[in-house]
Amino acid sequence: MMPDRSGSASDVPRLAPHPLLKNYYADEPGRKRRVNEMFDVSAPHYDWITGAMSFGTGRWYRGDALRRYGVTAGTRLLDVGSGTGVIAKLAQDIVGPTGTVVAVDPSEGMLAEARKAGVRDTRVGRGEQLPVGSGEFDILTMGYALRHVEDLLVTFREYKRALRPGGKVLLLEITRPENRFQYGLVKVYLKYIVPAVTRVARRSAEAQKLMRYYWDTIEACVPPADILAALEGAGFTRVKRHVLNGMFSEYSAVKPPGDTGTASGVPS
Repeated sequence: MMPDRSGSASDVPRLAPHPLLKNYYADEPGRKRRVNEMFDVSAPHYDWITGAMSFGTGRWYRGDALRRYGVTAGTRLLDVGSGTGVIAKLAQDIVGPTGTVVAVDPSEGMLAEARKAGVRDTRVGRGEQLPVGSGEFDILTMGYALRHVEDLLVTFREYKRALRPGGKVLLLEITRPENRFQYGLVKVYLKYIVPAVTRVARRSAEAQKLMRYYWDTIEACVPPADILAALEGAGFTRVKRHVLNGMFSEYSAVKPPGDTGTASGVPS
């Protein structure tokens, strides 16, 4: 059984991706409201910011990851925490007319940008309670949004519910580097340089705050071993983590082929 990391008394095991960051909100309901506000207001700036901070390589990397993990013509793909729909639009182009791509995100503002980019099926929702049926998808993706869910265990059980038996999950994340020198460089870049450039170039204080929050969630995030253990605790098999450049984590797992269960929630 996974430990309760929520900081409150509960008989239900819970694993938040990071503690409450009191500089931004006081409690879990406050976290949801504040994070949604930041994303809604920052949505028109978000693609510019992420494109600039990745020096234009972000889209290429996401498309390469999709192909490496088996997205092809006819694939049914669910993109959770889709944001402005970068992964969803890339997946749409790969799966073609015989495939399906659904983009889910809690921010109406971000999904509006996704629709402008050409994403056809967008739905408001959270990872813990997906607005989809059971066993509908071959692959579930999440790009750099795992740090924003409330509970990893509940989320991963819900992900398994949405997948068909034998379906795959692919989670792309930025992880705090273990090398101290690289950690220092990444911290300066993401905590100070990116927010400052965002404020100057986009003239948005809220977008600047969002990028500061972006780094703070990376720094406070639970270690990769906890994420892998939560995937296993949710019932996934073939759980793996592939690391690129010491900081880009690709978490992958498979719903057991014989698993036809559709229940969601935290295992007891």
